[in-house]
Amino acid sequence: MSELRFDLIQGRWVIIATDRSRRPHDLRSVSQSVTEPSFCPFCPGQERRTPPEILAIGRPPNGAPNGPGWQIRVIPNKYPALSVEGDLERRGVGLFDRMRGVGAHEVVIETPEHEADLGTLPDEHLVRLLRVFRDRLADLYRDRRLKYVLIFKNQGAVAGATLAHPHSQIIATPIIPRIVAQELNQARQHFEAKERCLFCDVLNEELERDERIVLENPHFVVLAPYASRFPFELMILPRRHAAAMTAITDEELAALAGCLGEAARRLHRVLADPPYNLVFHTAPNTEAFLTKPGAWQTLPHDYHWHLEILPRLTQVAGFETGTDFYINPTAPEEATRFLREVEGAG
Repeated sequence: MSELRFDLIQGRWVIIATDRSRRPHDLRSVSQSVTEPSFCPFCPGQERRTPPEILAIGRPPNGAPNGPGWQIRVIPNKYPALSVEGDLERRGVGLFDRMRGVGAHEVVIETPEHEADLGTLPDEHLVRLLRVFRDRLADLYRDRRLKYVLIFKNQGAVAGATLAHPHSQIIATPIIPRIVAQELNQARQHFEAKERCLFCDVLNEELERDERIVLENPHFVVLAPYASRFPFELMILPRRHAAAMTAITDEELAALAGCLGEAARRLHRVLADPPYNLVFHTAPNTEAFLTKPGAWQTLPHDYHWHLEILPRLTQVAGFETGTDFYINPTAPEEATRFLREVEGAG
């Protein structure tokens, strides 16, 4: 029988429609191949086909900039959604508001290996990649025009990828996105009522129940959220409370790399390389220009940074778009059972 579950973190209801449930085998049919161009601009030797790099990791000291020899490369997006130049110029247009499209849009080429993915990259390489994310986040937050930075990855055509070569994106915006703002509001309201972090409370509850814990280590927990929007949706939460990813330590980076790589491998084993979105949710830029006075007084205590892995195995259609209700045909407890069962598989 279907049931409604309330998502404490997003403040919305989700329909868990188990009568519509399908086995993981049935969820593998979604096509997620990316059309390959005649050449890959992200492969070594093609650096001249991309904008000049912002950062490169792993190139030998005598290696030329914008040449081969790198392990991770950060470049501006060739077709950016937002541009770093200019002032915000926020103003009213009658009843409406507008501002210039100021921000940043970067591409992180995760590896020189065209056929690699998060599940095949060694943990030490994932540590380097996560460190790049952390450092780019800190650098972009030095720009007081920018209120939020989203790090995300689209894996597969259904999830929005247009190139198969492993890459992530970073978009910095002069406003806080609605989904993040809702999380911030829910977290603040919970803290004001209980003087505790909402995410810490959820994590402690999940650890005690142990119904939706997929894997864990001393620093991170991977769980299927109680009100999952999508089949096999996962959240990765740090055990140590921190509002921003910039607070992560080197030891925690290594632990996160292990969890992220293992989660990707289990999803691949159960769902045969599913399309998915990976998103990092972190605290907004508290030094941003035109931030309301006192807006972030409790932020260090009430918000808790985290990752979300969102497999794209079902379609978002008219009902979801019209109501913001998601219909998930796979209960998170069932998804957890399948993902636990592949523990230790090759």
